[in-house]
Amino acid sequence: MTATLLILLKLSVVALLLAIGMLSTKKEMSYLWQRPKLLLRSLLAMYILVPLAAIIFVSLLPLADDLKLAVFVLAISAGAPLLPKKLMGLGSDDYVLSLVVTASVLAIFTVPAWSAALGPLFGRQSQLAPLEVAWLISKSFLVPLVCGMMLRHFFPHHAESIADKILIMAGMVLTASALVLLATHWQLLVTAGWLALLALSGLTLVSLIIGHLMGGEEPGERTALAVSCATRHLGLAILVAAAVPGPKTAVFIAAYIVASAIVAIPYLQWQRRINVAA
Repeated sequence: MTATLLILLKLSVVALLLAIGMLSTKKEMSYLWQRPKLLLRSLLAMYILVPLAAIIFVSLLPLADDLKLAVFVLAISAGAPLLPKKLMGLGSDDYVLSLVVTASVLAIFTVPAWSAALGPLFGRQSQLAPLEVAWLISKSFLVPLVCGMMLRHFFPHHAESIADKILIMAGMVLTASALVLLATHWQLLVTAGWLALLALSGLTLVSLIIGHLMGGEEPGERTALAVSCATRHLGLAILVAAAVPGPKTAVFIAAYIVASAIVAIPYLQWQRRINVAA
């Protein structure tokens, strides 16, 4: 059951990326690289400050080793493909799409580096090779993204409507799979206790604050970076968790979906109200 649910999680991420590709253009992809200051702030927030916040969390809170590892795994798994779905309507589509692509490509180098540097803190050595991460990103991110862009090129009049339907369906499958995974292994969360939810929600909240402060003055970009810092690449997180025997870390990663929603949804609603008032 657990293996099937993890496969559904991965397939839903691939479907989301296909839809994102169908909504994307080359101009949007290069948006961030034409703004070096915004690029630097974004990468500093996502790749340095959020992992450092995770280190502080696991150092200060009396967490079990499995939960510490889950927090660490999520912190280093930047480049979430769910961002465009979450941030639609905030006027930052170009920035979000460019940031997702940039972050996922850089993950080829940053995930193995962080894993090798911090793995000993959790009593384990890194088992992630850069080529392994590159292969994951290629097959689960770049390939569906490029395929989506090709579909947009050949079917420009139908791509957006189809992509909208895929986003809705894939998002539902992703959420349902995570909830069933949690229900199947609920005893692990009970054993972890309230500290599990506190740690995962706390990391999301701190990540939101980091992104919000580093995002600059433009409201859409500030909101996008805040949510980017708080939303992780589940495909990468699952890959890292797969190196750990048993379902515990994967279950905590699924719990993150729920915990992050508790924190991120009110923030997004607050920002949308601000945008409407402006």
